[in-house]
Amino acid sequence: MSQDFGVYLVTDAGLSAGRSTPEVVAAAIDGGVDVVQLREKGTSAKERYQLGLELREETRAAGVPLIVNDRLDIAAAIDADGVHLGDDDLPVSVAREQLGKDAMVGRSVSTPAAAREAEAAGADYLGVGAIFGTNSKETTPEQSNVGLERIRAVREAVDIPFVGIGGVTPENAESVAAAGADGVAVISAITAADDPEAATRRLADAVQGASADV
Repeated sequence: MSQDFGVYLVTDAGLSAGRSTPEVVAAAIDGGVDVVQLREKGTSAKERYQLGLELREETRAAGVPLIVNDRLDIAAAIDADGVHLGDDDLPVSVAREQLGKDAMVGRSVSTPAAAREAEAAGADYLGVGAIFGTNSKETTPEQSNVGLERIRAVREAVDIPFVGIGGVTPENAESVAAAGADGVAVISAITAADDPEAATRRLADAVQGASADV
């Protein structure tokens, strides 16, 4: 697929320093974000749906894809561009059946074997991590601090795009992209930043810097 994945923002109002998620997303769009994922764990389905409608309008106007974490029903209800699935969610094949062939279906993986399985199942892209560890998501020991070698191994294992996630910052983003990731997915590096727009731009510059070095 031709979608750019350089900077992939995952939303979390709890880490947004008192700012609303639409405010953070607007700043990230101004900073050049490539994809936005509506996550917002801990909110009700109704709250996520209402927020999703607002983000759908915001991202569509900017030409930025909107992905919904986990919830196929919300993705369909707000006409999102796709859904991102984890180990406890419905299979990739079900998401494809429900959302259609043009939907972007992502899958979280931590190993090359899981990456190959997700690619074979029809995933369009992967989220690989947690690279440097994370406080934003509960992970098993096997899913924590998988490191840059794992990024290289996944790059050798699959042909589809993937983003590295977990502890990514503007300071280490270039190393993630240089190891083979097509981009970086972040939560707090943008949402908790003093200036989310500037943070997004720094992340984009770092990823592009890795491409320029190839």
